[in-house]
Amino acid sequence: MPRSKRSKIVSLTKVSKKTREHKHALMEEVKSNLDKWRYCWLFEVGNMRNTHLKTVRKLWKDSARIIFGRAAVMAKALGTTPEEECKQGVHQLAQNLKGQVGLLFTDSSPQEVMEWFEDFKQLDFARAGNVATKIIVLPAGPVMRRHADPPEPFPHSEEPQLRKLGLSTFMNKGVPSLHNPHQVCEEGKALTSEQAQLLKLLGEKMVEFRVGLVMRYDSITFEVEKIEGKRVSEEEKGEADEETSE
Repeated sequence: MPRSKRSKIVSLTKVSKKTREHKHALMEEVKSNLDKWRYCWLFEVGNMRNTHLKTVRKLWKDSARIIFGRAAVMAKALGTTPEEECKQGVHQLAQNLKGQVGLLFTDSSPQEVMEWFEDFKQLDFARAGNVATKIIVLPAGPVMRRHADPPEPFPHSEEPQLRKLGLSTFMNKGVPSLHNPHQVCEEGKALTSEQAQLLKLLGEKMVEFRVGLVMRYDSITFEVEKIEGKRVSEEEKGEADEETSE
């Protein structure tokens, strides 16, 4: 039977393209928050995960507004030259809005903000391309889930997945097992997609979500200050999640 011309496959994972209206709304949001709050912080993110960024938003919801959108659009909203800036001196901050960065608007004191973000770190699973922070070797015997307390062996149903990810497993009394030790990854080397997935199944977290403060703008004194401290490395920036201004 001929296939109907009306029969089409629609991908539910497709992300709609940002429209002119979206960009205009983001620009207006940046400008309105610059007028509302005293301080505007430029921050960068290491090992971006939307779940952890949502946690930051929740913890700061009563005393700050966080915008993590298209850097070029946010920069345009602030103005990248003295002639285009929407408030005196802010073009110095706008010129550094590049890559995976966001804006934090707040009235909280600089010391409080810096101390809070210095302490806030969240461990997460590595992705392909991330560098292994330690060597992981699975001993001979049952393959164990390390994140369980106490550790427990993988169920028999996951044995095909373990073999697909490079383990030479065999079934021993219904438990996926190894005849010989298996090195999953080596410290200092980039992870493959198979290694990253295997580490996730094992429960090994190797990356750290953190927010690095880059610059601060004071809307009362019109001063811009660069923040001294540990910056986010290129390896930490990695592959970004979908950007969001929520």
